[in-house]
Amino acid sequence: MSERATKISVIAAAWIALGAIACSGGDTSTSPSTPSGGQSSGGGTAGGTSTGVQLTDDFGGRALFPGDNWWNQDISKAPLDPLSDAYIDYIGRTRTAHPDFGPPPYGIPYMTVGGGEPRRPVTFVEYGGESDNGFRGETGYPIPENAKTQPNFIEGGTPGGGASGDRHMLIVDRDKWALFELFATRWNAGAQRWEAASGAVFDLSSNVRRPEGWTSADAAGLAILPGLVRFDEAMRGPVRHAYRTTVRRTNGYIWPASHRAGSNPGALPLGARLRLKSSKNLSGYPVYIQNIFRAMQTHGLIVADNGSDLFVTGATDARWNNGELNPAFGSLSAGDFEVIRLGWR
Repeated sequence: MSERATKISVIAAAWIALGAIACSGGDTSTSPSTPSGGQSSGGGTAGGTSTGVQLTDDFGGRALFPGDNWWNQDISKAPLDPLSDAYIDYIGRTRTAHPDFGPPPYGIPYMTVGGGEPRRPVTFVEYGGESDNGFRGETGYPIPENAKTQPNFIEGGTPGGGASGDRHMLIVDRDKWALFELFATRWNAGAQRWEAASGAVFDLSSNVRRPEGWTSADAAGLAILPGLVRFDEAMRGPVRHAYRTTVRRTNGYIWPASHRAGSNPGALPLGARLRLKSSKNLSGYPVYIQNIFRAMQTHGLIVADNGSDLFVTGATDARWNNGELNPAFGSLSAGDFEVIRLGWR
């Protein structure tokens, strides 16, 4: 992230250029949105007929998942876990937060498609037994054809996904209001097929969890998209959902997670939630960063995977200003956070 600011102008120009490229059959009416956000789909309804692929959709302000979903819970008054101090000590009180997102190719991109987007089969090469084949009887994932050849449809920025990295691909069918998420995604040109390590499909109108013990496109078995820091939300006003974060080691899992990624005594479990202390003064930050940090006070950070401590995941977006984000996040240390009671709901 420290080198991102020097690359913003070049990368942003490439992202803007991408907005002029068609994403479906060469029809420019179906091109991804430009960095200014483009038109809003408004989320759509089941059985709808909207068309087109759009990157960084704002969903017309519509919330992902119901208001009482774990991502959308207000935990500002939730009780502290008895081991809160010990968990923070394990992380290290002086460890600082970091925005794990920025202009392309940093962060995780996401897109929306219409209900008529063709479903393409995906071969799961690692966690097939814990992966979903489709949504409500349909087989396949609505992967746009141009994801094979254009950058920034898949995390990492490589057309077709490439051969390394997490390579998440997040897709919302805005008409059926379904979320499709893939991990370690790639187009295997030799075999002429899409492959992924794992995949999960979520009904965005439901609070159904993954089966116990199952992963998703994330280690914890949770959806990724609803936990991303998104530019449109930060600029709009108060953000009313939790964010996804990582820590270097984890110990099992608790609700709402369904899957483990480590058994390290003293570490937080996947599914644990950190909360930025209400005493943290936010007045000196830019307003949009205040909105991000206030969400950490009201909805918190959910531990979703192993990684670097307090790396907070966000959406790829050319409008991010890492010259502001990096020092702001770096001013937050683990000691500014507390752990709410594990499994609280």
